[in-house]
This record gives sequence, C-alpha cells and structure tokens, in this order.
Amino acid sequence: MTALAPLVAPGPELTAAELERYARHLSLPGVGPEGQRRLAAARVLVVGAGGLGSPALLYLAAAGVGTIGIVDDDAVDTSNLQRQVIHGGSDVGRRKVDSARETVADVNPHVRVVEHAVRLDADNALDVLRGYDVVLDGADNFPTRYLVSDAAEVLGLPVVWGSIYRFQGQVSVFWGAPRLAVPDDVPHPGDAPAGATGPEEGQVRGVTYRDVFPVPPPPGAAPDCATGGVFGAMCGTVGSVMATEAIKLVTGAGTTLLGRLAVYDALDLSWRQLTVRADPTREPVTALLPGDDAYAAFCGLAPAGRAPVTGERDVTGRDAAALLADASPAPYVLDVREDWEAQVRPLPGATLVPSGAFLAGDPSSALADLPADRPVLVVCAVGARSARVADVARAAGVDARSVVGGVPALLDALAASSPVA
Repeated sequence: MTALAPLVAPGPELTAAELERYARHLSLPGVGPEGQRRLAAARVLVVGAGGLGSPALLYLAAAGVGTIGIVDDDAVDTSNLQRQVIHGGSDVGRRKVDSARETVADVNPHVRVVEHAVRLDADNALDVLRGYDVVLDGADNFPTRYLVSDAAEVLGLPVVWGSIYRFQGQVSVFWGAPRLAVPDDVPHPGDAPAGATGPEEGQVRGVTYRDVFPVPPPPGAAPDCATGGVFGAMCGTVGSVMATEAIKLVTGAGTTLLGRLAVYDALDLSWRQLTVRADPTREPVTALLPGDDAYAAFCGLAPAGRAPVTGERDVTGRDAAALLADASPAPYVLDVREDWEAQVRPLPGATLVPSGAFLAGDPSSALADLPADRPVLVVCAVGARSARVADVARAAGVDARSVVGGVPALLDALAASSPVA
C-alpha cells in the first residue's frame, strides 16, 4: 500500500460559505481545513462524461475540487441514461460536456468547469492534460486508455483509471513518474533527483497502464457496453471509488491504489485486490506514438472517421446496400443481435438469429439454416459479433460477409441510396 504526500499545495483560506458547505470534511482526520484548501486549489481532468465520469464528476464537484476539466466529444443518447447519471432526459442530443457542466454548476457553484469537447489524439493530448494535477480515465476504448497513460507519463501526472464490463469493474492508480520512493519514505514522486535514469536502492519505478496491460486485446475480443452490456448502478460504485482516489491523492489522506488493482464483482458484492508492479524491462514513455492514427493502429483498429480494419470478406454498409440493390440472387441478411436489440432498432428483411447460436456450443443447426447459393450479410450492433459469426460461417463453407459498423451503418447506407420522393 502506497501512502503519498499531498499532491496539491493549500489554496487561500476558506470563506464562510465554504466552511459551511464543507463542514463534514473539516472534521475529518487527513482532510480538515487544510485538505479542503488543497481540494479548492486542485485541477482534476475527467476523461469521459459517461458511466464512470458521471458519478466521479458529481462527487469531485461536491467535494469542492476547484477546477474540473471534462473531455468528451459525444452527445447524450437515450441509452446513456441508464447509467450516466450526470445527464437527464432533457439533455438527449446535447453535447455531454455542456450537460455535465450545467449539472456540476448546480451541485457546486464554487467549481470552475473547463470543457474539452474533443476526441483525444496524439496531437492534442499533451495540451489537454498539461496543467492538471491528476487525471481520471473513464474512457470506454483501448486507444484512449493507452493514449492517456502515455501522455500522463510524459507529463508526470498520476492517473486514476477505471473500467466496467457487465457486472464487473476495475480501479487502480497509475503514476509513471521516474521514481517513487518506498512507502516508508512517503514522498511526492517529483522528489526524484533530477537527471536520474533508473531506480536506486530503496526506490521503485511508478507503475502505469502499460505495465499492467502491455498488449491490447485483439479487436472484438473485449466487446463494448453496447455489445456486452453494463450493470448501470455498478457505475456509481466504481466511479465513486475513482473520485475517492483522486481526493486522496490531492489531500494526502490514507493510502492510494498505486501498486494495487481493485476488482469489483457486483453480483457477488465482492472486492479483490491484486498487486501490480512496474515492468523493469519496459522503456519509459517520453513521447507519444507519432501520427493521429497511431493509437488506433496499436490497438488494431481504424481511426475515427475511417472504416475499421476488416477481413477480406467483410463489407462496408455502403457495399452491403449496393449488394442488396443489385445482386441476383439478393443476399441473405442475418441479424445476430439479441431480440431486444432488434426491437429497439429493427432491420426489415433480416433473419434474426442471436450470435450465441453460432458461438456457443454446437453451431451446426444454425449453420444448416444458412443458404449456400447466395452471399450472407451478417450484421450486429457495431460489427464485432457479426465478424466472429462470419468467421464461423465461412469455415463451414458459407459465403458470409460481416457488415462493418453493424446495423446503424447498413440502415444509413440504405437510407442514403433510397430515391427521394
């Protein structure tokens, strides 16, 4: 367990209004008036105003963090409301940064909010992170997680990282400072001697996301929330822990999760802690991967705005629409989403067979129902499940082609190709 000195120097004396607002903090050992002044002077950046960012933002604001930055380039969708509690029904269609800013202002008018309505990339990450004291990473994709970790390591910033999937969440604190002294010394990581190139006796290198996850999973191996689902209330648990770790870093209260990975199982209501250490053979990150697309490529994905990396038999939504319009015989459309997904966004003319019929157990019965005399266009919500089903079908001799981008891409392409009345 790693105890660290307070990250932020105390700000000005608290006003009468602040003393009243934060009264329950002021009597806490390890926080008190001085810790509250540290929080007021702190600058915390939250990456993602979604499932994890929502509760974290609410509690950081309520705790009195002076400046909160919010990074998100997305808009509020109805499906977000099940877990992204900083947004409401009236916010659907609005930028998440705008919705979050208004909610934070209502929670605590003493907090200054900085909006970053951008998608982080190698060109802007250092500029966005620079100037903050700590970063909370609630991103929902691997390229952004590696990018945030690298940028924070370059800048010497601690990262409170969290992730969620279905009924499980994970939280840790990463800090790629050149050296961290052992807990008995309780130093600030910046106290490492200038010019040092490696750990000395009694000191260890800070652990980062790359130490724990040196290689990203293959594309499609870790489905997103839209595909795999997420237990909404669990986001509050994990996001609150992230906010707690940030407050501890700022004030110096308690011991942080630096060097530990906490794993939460909502169904068992259990926490496990795993010890994580820096890889002594890993070269420190001193610069970001070059190129706008570098982090997407590192994770085996295409950058935003381009078609994802596909197999040789996969097709875009536009190509699938063209096949449906011109091919003879017309392709067979296989929808491998779950029934409830098809009810929310139906795909007319498709045959619905959930992916489990092909990917779990014996797929022979489901495969036998596929035609052998024409192409089979396989679709799902985003393209991950359809790619795996198409692989299984092709191995059985079916001319199966996964539609990149899933049902939304195909419906958009069909709408664009339809004649205007």
